[in-house]
Amino acid sequence: MRAVTLKTLALSVMFVASSPVFAVALEGGAVASPDQYGAQVAAQILKKGGNAVDAAVATAFTLAVTYPEAGNIGGGGFMTLFMNGKPYFLDYREAAPKSATRNMYLDDKGEVIPGMSLVGARASGVPGTVMGLWEAHQKFGKLPWSELLTPAIGYAKNGFTVADKQYMYGAEAIKQLNGKTNFADYFGNMKAGETFRQPELAKTLERIASKGANEFYQGQTADLMVAQMQHDNGLITRQDLQDYKAIWRKPLHVNFNGNTLYTAPLPSSGGIALAQLIGMKQQLADDFNGVPLNSARYVHLLAEIEKRVFADRANYLGDPDFSVAPVSQLTDHAYLAKRAHEVNPTAISPTENVKAGLESHQTTHFSIVDAKGNAVSNTYTLNWDYGSGVVVKGAGFLMNDEMDDFSSKPGVANAFGVVGGDANAIEPGKRMLSSMSPSLVTRDGAVTLVLGTPGGSRIFTTVFQVLNNIYDFHMPLKDAVAAQRVHHQLLPKDTIYTEKFAPMPASVADELTAMGYTLKDQGWSMGNVQAIKIDGTKVETASDPRGRGVGMVVK
Repeated sequence: MRAVTLKTLALSVMFVASSPVFAVALEGGAVASPDQYGAQVAAQILKKGGNAVDAAVATAFTLAVTYPEAGNIGGGGFMTLFMNGKPYFLDYREAAPKSATRNMYLDDKGEVIPGMSLVGARASGVPGTVMGLWEAHQKFGKLPWSELLTPAIGYAKNGFTVADKQYMYGAEAIKQLNGKTNFADYFGNMKAGETFRQPELAKTLERIASKGANEFYQGQTADLMVAQMQHDNGLITRQDLQDYKAIWRKPLHVNFNGNTLYTAPLPSSGGIALAQLIGMKQQLADDFNGVPLNSARYVHLLAEIEKRVFADRANYLGDPDFSVAPVSQLTDHAYLAKRAHEVNPTAISPTENVKAGLESHQTTHFSIVDAKGNAVSNTYTLNWDYGSGVVVKGAGFLMNDEMDDFSSKPGVANAFGVVGGDANAIEPGKRMLSSMSPSLVTRDGAVTLVLGTPGGSRIFTTVFQVLNNIYDFHMPLKDAVAAQRVHHQLLPKDTIYTEKFAPMPASVADELTAMGYTLKDQGWSMGNVQAIKIDGTKVETASDPRGRGVGMVVK
């Protein structure tokens, strides 16, 4: 271990909103959406005079129809906003039903039952999306609620053209649902290039458009959801739905090099992880200095800091309403200096020596900016492709399998290979830990970057790498989003995940293998970043070429 010298960081972490500073008018609004339909709807709303929140609500409901593998009303998520010069964060994450228990996915020997937290009605948490969108609109929306659902209703009723490979995590995710739920009854005839209609979902959206969020949580849709749960031995009750609340929280606020990053606080681990990654990288500035992007040394240094972030994540983080997490300690300058100086810049730190440092798969994202500089960064999810595979009969929407994001058993990995501890154990009403990191960057009080991505445990490492590409390597936005990505998460031991989209050069792979790393193609694209960058009044977008997203500047 090297001698520890605390560097002065241009970084601070806090949860206090700054004073409002109103941005100059932009050349236009913008959207970066994971599909063409979401982008087109956002553009329509912005042209009608709707603001960023109006466009976000309309886009989210549209994606629930046209991007059913992740867009949803049966899931939940997070929204980071910058409205009228001030940052906000909305938590509409799913919650565990009241009858959920700590050991509900264990057999009589105390072992995790494979697939139980991923497939079927018992895998679903109480959905938060509709309430989250409603709360955002109630606080900031300009256009009528019903008008914002009209495009989604049209796509559900009249149909949309199915894309090639309408999933992210691959055929295995689809295979696990077949024959185990009613998934095939609703989505079995969905074929690329053909028109796909969802009449039951259209009626559900019409009811929500007419009666608001209460219809979903207390009306006919709630009755249909509870009936499906009872039929499939699920846990969600009428009382669970009636008691669900979306929560306004203070966004995590990271200052670095003259910029301010606003991102997700707990129950997302993403913001804390980004603060730690940025802080450790600054402490290791001498080691990173002159190191080429995505060279073997660069990848190794990323792996070294990422493994320490995941060790802390597993031990300390969970729903802040159920346990007190040491956030200020985990993001403290001195602590990050100590963690950074545990890094071996030339060799792999033994995994068994990387402990928590203190003493004592389907998601989607879209980014929207309006012409007044207001911005929404929204990530929401069903978890795995098409969630639990359970479709609410009569209502036509998929339920999430978000209960897998809890620690079914401390030390046992979930579907993304991430382990957790007691802080993220299942408890009634608790929100499961997430990695979702919808983020905004501001400078001098004005938004300069909006970004986020799906990808499970890869979310915050992806966002971190894109930030590095933009701010450290000064890459154009589209190149920064398209560049190669890697991921390391402590376990599996000494494993660096890669992807086919931007494969690692053979020379770099050989060098890392010689160091002792195992390189593994994870089998699906590493993220699907949707980003908007603002330079003065100029706006540009970048939709990840790994997906089928579309970016538009709306004059």
